[in-house]
Amino acid sequence: MRCASCIAVKAKNLSDVLVYRKAVEAAAEISAYIKRPAFRKDFDLTDQLSRSSRRIAALIAEGFGQITDRQTADYYGRARGSAYESYTHLTTAKDAGYITEGELTTTGGKCIEITKMLTPWINYLQRSNWRQRGQPPGDASR
Repeated sequence: MRCASCIAVKAKNLSDVLVYRKAVEAAAEISAYIKRPAFRKDFDLTDQLSRSSRRIAALIAEGFGQITDRQTADYYGRARGSAYESYTHLTTAKDAGYITEGELTTTGGKCIEITKMLTPWINYLQRSNWRQRGQPPGDASR
């Protein structure tokens, strides 16, 4: 839990957020995979994998810009769901022979790591429910 509260307090801009950087990295890896000729045969999988992987970082960014902790937690929860979805599509791509077991382990592992990083942060935000980010709970100036 210490980690989640540290992030909420110390992150001054999006580039300070490790889980965001990890999501951008995973999306770049997935983007490289789906450019392969083998993927061109499977438009649906390519489209779904592309959309879900790009959505992770986008939702984290959108959540980071929210005013209340509950709003932020909602976006991070959606990002977590997109990370799980991306992992599932990567598993399908591996089963179809579009990516290797090693690529699934590396990039799929990043997706799972993203979910593990977001979960305590979501829990922290739901409990704290600050109405205005940047002000501690109970601050009289609200």
